Amino acid sequence: MGDRKDISPLIARPALAYDGRSIGAVLVDAGRLKIEDAERILDLQRENRNLRFGDAALQLGVLTRADIDYALSRQFDFPHLQRGETSVSEEVVAAFAPFGPQVKPIRALRTQLMLRWLDSDPAHKALAVVSAARKEGRSFIASNLAVAFSQLGRLTLLVDADLRNPCQHRLFGIDNRVGLSAVLSGRAGEETVQRIPALPSLSVLPAGALPPNPEELLARPIFAELLRQLAAQLDVILLDTPAAGETADAQTVAVRAGAALIIARKNAARKWRVQGVSESVAHAKVNIVGAVLNSF
Repeated sequence: MGDRKDISPLIARPALAYDGRSIGAVLVDAGRLKIEDAERILDLQRENRNLRFGDAALQLGVLTRADIDYALSRQFDFPHLQRGETSVSEEVVAAFAPFGPQVKPIRALRTQLMLRWLDSDPAHKALAVVSAARKEGRSFIASNLAVAFSQLGRLTLLVDADLRNPCQHRLFGIDNRVGLSAVLSGRAGEETVQRIPALPSLSVLPAGALPPNPEELLARPIFAELLRQLAAQLDVILLDTPAAGETADAQTVAVRAGAALIIARKNAARKWRVQGVSESVAHAKVNIVGAVLNSF
């Protein structure tokens, strides 16, 4: 990107968390288990050799199921968050309850996207998440999908390309003073991409300050160049977009990404609006990977 700062040094593949430590060691290091309580658990295990560490801890009342889930997530390199211990919003349900009933369709959608687009060609990295109107769950789907991909160990970037009503900074509890708008106007570089510490394979590029000319910024060649540069460092790039029925921004972002996932809210979306968005995206020679009827 010419003499602008290179953002790629911030995109680094994290090391695997698992180092062979036991559940007890993980919890002691995290401050969730006292040494004396760990000794009590081991004493109970010696009395009953068929009793697992976690079951013994629950029997003694020194650990909760959440503590054990935390340790297992670290052992198997499957990070998820604990409520009350992070700035990430609980709306990002995949980060807190990755195997819960609300996340099950998100994980199924992730699999479909891998089969239909992301794994079908090494060049397929980016995907725009599009909906005709606001409040159809577009940002919810984008944020939770990003977490779900990162939990597979895929280096994932979520880009908030809604330069009119952004919300990803709020969902992930990150700074929004500098973001995509500053990058596209040539005023920022590497400081715009923010890692989510508790989810080591996930980064977020917030929208930043709201510009007076979002449509023109998104249409600049630098946006396509930015995505090409990022794609060389990443496995998955998801782009949240503005409502496609209100401006041409979403279509522009979808063209840059090369593919789109269309979101429609159950019992709320108008068929003619969804069809109009689908046709406009298709006419721009964007691959429509699929459509989601959202009921969340």
